[in-house]
Formats: sequence, structure tokens, C-alpha cells
Amino acid sequence: MRIIPVLDLKGGQVVRAEQGRRDRYRPIITPLSASAEVVAVAEGLRGLHPFSTFYIADLDAIEGRAPNEDALSRLRGMPQPPELWVDAGLADERAFASALGTPSLCPVLGSESQADEVLLRRFMSHPDLILSLDFFANGFRGPEALLANPDIWPQRVIVMTLAKVGAASGPDFPRLREIKAKAGNRMVIAAGGVRNEADLLELSSLGIAAALVATSLHDGTLTPAQIEALADKSP
Repeated sequence: MRIIPVLDLKGGQVVRAEQGRRDRYRPIITPLSASAEVVAVAEGLRGLHPFSTFYIADLDAIEGRAPNEDALSRLRGMPQPPELWVDAGLADERAFASALGTPSLCPVLGSESQADEVLLRRFMSHPDLILSLDFFANGFRGPEALLANPDIWPQRVIVMTLAKVGAASGPDFPRLREIKAKAGNRMVIAAGGVRNEADLLELSSLGIAAALVATSLHDGTLTPAQIEALADKSP
């Protein structure tokens, strides 16, 4: 089970996500870092485990404001620069093509930001593309074709359950089972609700390849020893 730490960016800082209610997100307070500055938080997370990949939700870009380019640049300038999975709300072909050409960056096509399936069909075969199927409290957000047609899914698919984020209520196992059954041999990534090692082991038993995790890393529920043991079991 691969663990990928989450960095939610808003106003140039890392914020604590709360069930997809973005107006409530505030700069993170964590024992892993003295500040909410993005590199400080990333380094704090790497103090738990030498994570090679971070998932970035650029909330400003997703909501139509100026993207957090400076924060991303600082992350790319870290020692042993991480691979960045970035959802920046891209819905334009030219911008997405540019992102796909950026070294060490894997752009995330978030369903909530799409008007149709055209962009996904255009780039679905690109090895760096990641699809995020976004579920809010009121259900799937995005064109129904993105959810209904697994034949246009790329090799990596995130199941993003925003209502579970920061809620300590456990992953959405029924939905993950449903998506995994449709996904075939694709890599399915769980996002939202991971509480502890037991949740990760259950996800692994379902064939889920990875999980996006934040709260249980910052509050110490997942220990370095547990993270290491889970990483050792990854394919």
C-alpha cells in the first residue's frame, strides 16, 4: 500500500481540509512543522518517511484564482525533488498539454473542473495523466460520461471522496469497491477518510494500490514504523 501525503494549498500556505467545505480551510497546525509554509510541511512529512511523491490540491487554481506557482516551484527546489501530482483545476487543452510536459509533474484531471469528457479523451493514453473522480456530499461532481465510461480512464484513477476528507470517518469502501470493479488493471487510489493502519490494510485487501493521506500523518496515528511496513508490502 503506497501512502502519498497531501498538501492542500490556499494563499500560498498548506491548509487543513475539512470535508470539502473549502471556505473553512485554514492554515495547518501540525507538530511536524513550525509553520504552514509548503516546504516546511513537506520536510516535516519527510521526517516520518522519505516520501518521493506528494499530492497537491491547488485550491486557489481550482476555484479560479491565481495558481500557487511559487509554492510548487519551492517544492521542486527541495533536495531530492519529489514527484508532484497536481490538481490545479485545469480544463484547457493547451494548459494541460503544457503541464504534461513539465518534468516531475503529473497533472490531475479533476472531474469537478470539467465541462465534458473531451480533455480526458484527448490525453487518456498519456502515462503521466491522473484522473480524479470527485465525489462531494451530494454525489459525483463532473460530466457523467467521466464516471460512466471506464474505457476512457487513464492508468491511474483517484477516487476522491471530499465528504470524508478530515472527517476521521473511514474511507468510502463501497464506492472504492465499485470503482475498482470497473477499473480492471488500472491503479486505483483512495482519497478521503483514511484513519489508521487498519484502514490501509483493508484498502490493500480490496486491491487499492495507494492512498492519499493527510490527517493521520499529522496527528501521529500512522507511525513511521507502520508507514515503513506498509511501504515494504507495496508491489
